[in-house]
Amino acid sequence: MTALLLSLHVLAAILTVGPVAITASMFPRAARQALAAPDETNTAAVRLLHRVTRVYAVVGVAVPVLGYATGASLGVLSDAWLITSMVFTAAAAAVLIVLVLPGQRRVVEALDAPGPAGAADPAERGAARRLAMHAGIFNLLWAVVVVLMIYRPGSTTGAGL
Repeated sequence: MTALLLSLHVLAAILTVGPVAITASMFPRAARQALAAPDETNTAAVRLLHRVTRVYAVVGVAVPVLGYATGASLGVLSDAWLITSMVFTAAAAAVLIVLVLPGQRRVVEALDAPGPAGAADPAERGAARRLAMHAGIFNLLWAVVVVLMIYRPGSTTGAGL
């Protein structure tokens, strides 16, 4: 059962966190382009990137759920490396929920608002720039989690310290 849980956890991480990391990183550039020249193609790309980020973020809840079940099955829930990775996972989720998704939604709403073409508010352009930083923080947090999952300090597999 442990092998199945671990396999599902890793697959869920690859298939959900990967797309969120990519679309969150692609969104700021697409948003800047759409805000500068809000044509149908640019606006559609921004909407699609936001939808993919949002949908995969919801499905991505499976990653910590399966991770917790795997940790319980392995008896490592009290190990420092796992607790640390859970904290980083929670931080990444918070960045996504509090900063990335609302920022993306605001840009999409700005593009959908009626107004003269190409008249993006400077604050909206600034929001698109901040989204790049927020996506970078999200991706960095997940990179730390991946390293902790592979390296596992104190592990008996020989891969850790």
